[in-house]
Amino acid sequence: MIPPGVLRFDRTTAQLRAVTFLEGISYVLLLFVAMPLKYWAGYPIAVRITGLAHGALFVSLAYLTWATMQERKKPLGFGVRIGVAALIPFATFFLDRELAEEDEAARRE
Repeated sequence: MIPPGVLRFDRTTAQLRAVTFLEGISYVLLLFVAMPLKYWAGYPIAVRITGLAHGALFVSLAYLTWATMQERKKPLGFGVRIGVAALIPFATFFLDRELAEEDEAARRE
């Protein structure tokens, strides 16, 4: 289930939250759907398609993390947490609450 308000793109913080969520989904799909299809079912195209989407989302995540850090004057630890979470399956979903609070704070300003 998609958390409420996660797929908004009107602010940098909202974009970061959305791309973090989508990147997490793409990573889980890559590891637990596409890779088994490639190695167990012989469908390498699954990894090619999912990997392409995941790569684009990962690069977008890196850019939006940097942009949010610059815009909101966030410390390096903010970016490191997001970067590490992007490397661990399911970890980006645990950042949603923090990113939602950051987006709400940006809206209030």
